[in-house]
Order: sequence, then C-alpha cells, then structure tokens
Amino acid sequence: MDYDYVIIGSGFGGSVSAYRLAQKGYKVAVLEAGKRMADEDFPKTNWNVFKYLWLPAARCFGIMRITPLGNMLILSGTGVGGGSLGYACTLLEPPDPFYQDAQWADMRDWKTALAPHFATAKEMLGVTRCTNVTPADETLKAIAEDQGRGDTFKMQDVGIYFGEPEETVPDPYFDGEGPERTGCKLCGGCMVGCRNNAKNTLPKNYLYLAEKLGVEVHPVTTAKLLREVDGGYAVDTYRTTALFKGGRRTFTAKKIVLSAGVLGTLPLLFECQQRGTLPNLSERLGMRVRTNSEALTAITAKNDDVDYANGIAITSSYYPDDVTHVEPVRYPRGSDLMSFFLSMFVVGGGRLLRPLKWLWTLIRHPIYSLRINWPFGWAKRSTVLLVMQTLDNSLRLLYRRRWFWPFRKSLSTAQENKHDFIPIEMPQAQESTRRFADKTGGMPSNSLAEVTLNMGSTAHILGGCAIGSDAQHGVIDAQNRVYGHEGLYIVDGSTMPANLGVNPSLTITAMAEHAMSLIPSKDDADA
Repeated sequence: MDYDYVIIGSGFGGSVSAYRLAQKGYKVAVLEAGKRMADEDFPKTNWNVFKYLWLPAARCFGIMRITPLGNMLILSGTGVGGGSLGYACTLLEPPDPFYQDAQWADMRDWKTALAPHFATAKEMLGVTRCTNVTPADETLKAIAEDQGRGDTFKMQDVGIYFGEPEETVPDPYFDGEGPERTGCKLCGGCMVGCRNNAKNTLPKNYLYLAEKLGVEVHPVTTAKLLREVDGGYAVDTYRTTALFKGGRRTFTAKKIVLSAGVLGTLPLLFECQQRGTLPNLSERLGMRVRTNSEALTAITAKNDDVDYANGIAITSSYYPDDVTHVEPVRYPRGSDLMSFFLSMFVVGGGRLLRPLKWLWTLIRHPIYSLRINWPFGWAKRSTVLLVMQTLDNSLRLLYRRRWFWPFRKSLSTAQENKHDFIPIEMPQAQESTRRFADKTGGMPSNSLAEVTLNMGSTAHILGGCAIGSDAQHGVIDAQNRVYGHEGLYIVDGSTMPANLGVNPSLTITAMAEHAMSLIPSKDDADA
C-alpha cells in the first residue's frame, strides 16, 4: 500500500482526519479535486468568475460551486481547505433538537459525547465573539425586539483573527507552530476568499499542521472509483483540470476516509455501489438528505447612504421562533455577482401561481425590478438573510441517467415520502425580510429560482450517509465506519443525522474529532 490512509476531500472532516491521523503516526495522503489557493490567489471581487466559481467545463477553477439539483439550488465550496475557503466563518453549536433526532438519539448521549470535541474544535478554529456592530445588526436587533424575541439576538461566534487591523504577527494560536496571521480589516470579503490572512481557514490550522507532520496533499485530483484490493483499497483518480479526464493515477491505502461532502462522497459511493466495487453498502445511501431547512432572501437599499458591505460576512443572528434562525450576510464592496440570482419579492401562490404572480409583478413594476437587479453597487447596498430551521424534513438523492443528458449518471432528487417534504417558501423568512425592508426602507427580494422554478436554496447540503444503529437504519456506525466495508470511513457533512438550524462547520469539525479520537495510534494498531 502507498499509504496507511487516503483521505478524499480536504474540508472540515478531511483536514481534521489528516491532522489527527498524522499525529497518531500514520502515513496519510489527501486527495482534493479543487485547486490550492494562496491568499493572493483569491479574486478581489466575485466578478472574476474564473477565480470565484467552480465550473471546470468552462475553465472556471474558483472556490464556489453552484449546483442545480432537482428542486434545490446548492451552494458549496471547493479547493484545498474545502468549504472553509468561502464559508462565512460562523461557528456555532447546534441546539438540542439536533441531538434528539430519532435517526441517532438512541445510540448514545451525543451531547455529552461530543462536548469535549466541540471544545477542541473551537480551540483549533480560533473561535471568538464578533464585537463589530453593523447597521444590519442594529436593524436585526430591532426586529427581534419588535417580535418579542430580543433575548435571542446575539453577536456571532466566528473563526477570524481580529488582532490589530492589517498588522501581521507570529502565530497567535498554536505556540508558534502555525503560520503568521494578519488582523482583520472588516472588508466583508470572507465568502469571496480572504486575501488578508485573517480568516481561520483550514490551511491556517488543521491542514497546515497536518502538512508539517508529513501529510501529502494532492490538489486537482478527483477520485472516480474506489476498489477493494488485497490489503486495503485502490482509488482511481484523474486530474481535475485536464481535458478528457487525463492525468490518471491510482493511489492505494490500507484504509480510506471519505470527506468530499454530499456532492462528492455520494456520487463516488453510488458509482462504486452500482459498478460492484463496493457491493455491501447500505441501501440507506442517499436517504435523509438535509438542506438545513434553509431559505435565502435579500434586502437592497434604494441609495448608498449606508454601507452594508462593511464588517465580516456574518456578524449576528436571532430566532423569530423556537425553530428558526436568521443571520444577516454581506459581500465585500464590488462583489455584486450574486445580484443575478435574485428577483422580485413574491409572497404565496405555491408551485403554480407564484411564478404567475412574479411575472405580473414584474410587468407592473419594471423599474422597481431593474433597481433590485442592478448589479453595480449591489453588495454595498444589500443585506442577504440566511434563514435556517431545525425542522425534521429531508429529501432523497438518486444516481441515474437523466433524459436531458443520458451520456453519464448524475445525482437527482426525489421526495423521501409523501409526508416528509422540504418547504420552498418559508413564512418566517418572508416575514423577517419584510420587516427588515420596512425598517430600512429597502427593497426585499427572493431567490430568482425560488419564485420562477419553485426551487429552494441551501448553502449547507447535509446527510445522505447518516449515522445509524445498523445497516438498515444508516450508512455508518457511531465511529463513522461504513457498514459492510471494513477500513472505510465517512467523515464529512454527509453523515449529519438531522437539520442543525445553525451553520454546520463547527459540528462537522467536532464530529470528525470524535471519530478520529476512536482510532488507535499506529503503534497500538500494529501491536
């Protein structure tokens, strides 16, 4: 075998696994489909689509992947460091309903089991409380108080080195073992890629320390098939940036950790299942896929009097009810690309009537619509609301050929059962958006895909390889081991058993820490 462990994916689950396995003495390689990006490689604004978007067919090799999948529009990250490169730095523990979900609640007391790993994750990711209050925070707090929910408003816990703005200092986190860091200048560029060395991405902590211990990272390397061989597994790969899937190479390892996220791990496992290279995978593969029950809306000011782009990506949040969580999100000045994904604010109507209401509103108010979608200066004038819920809803992912593109198989969605569906229009999101617009005199907007195509949106696709008590109820066990295939692990967001109602990065990190803590050191394993 080339390695003791090969890890597929370098996001939160993969980077934690790489560092902890290297500490235990194992020889480890990490395969990452995306590119390695230095701070200066990130785009200055998201108008530079070749450095911002991930669309290899169009030769775009950035950090943001936008995937239409059935009735969902999915935003996800790619690159060495995975979703941490473009995430909003928000690091929160989930509320109690997450631990109490029937998918895994009877297996153990998960809140107690994960508590020490949340503490470790917070220390490694440099969690701190944001203290920079922006106009959007003041508006959100006023809305919370109007709804009698003022006690739920709080400034966010984030993974950012604030320090002194733009002042570079020796490693402040790992006793000098980590890289130099530079104080945040509150430019709002977190989700376009931090060019200021202030954001606590995985290449600044877990992955940086892992490489110092000898972990080999192979960027632009896409895994296409996983095979059982004598002594372990073989991973067939190709070079992501090559035309016609060139640059093929096979890696071998005694054990494999899958950490490519829902959109990477599931297609690979489905391919292996259907081609017979991993024949014993659970039939629950692709079930209980979660969207974090999310909605995305926005409010755009009618003038430039207030700069809504100043600050970090997400600075605060509140709960309009016990199951709904609302956060204001910003992009840096000049990063106006996402304005094309928004359109007129339309309430009610359902799958058939809502597009007609949108069209009628567009005809009646063309100038208003143009002002909403006018891209230049949009980021400075706009606040996006990210709304998440802990409700128990899910969908199913299938892997099949589609009638409109029969040349290869791809993921598609299906309703899991007739009683369990993901709502497209979220009343709480609509109400918070309307209130925000009323407070600021701004123009509310919905996702264009939502009002025209009845497609929901999520920045946090989860599940599909959920933890379960046995192979009839889940894909992996309580130690993240895949049922039916010894030496195969899944450690990423696809293992989430329930909607969190908060940004999932910290939870994925803590659960990865838990999984790695149960693997013995190489010396003990070889004894």
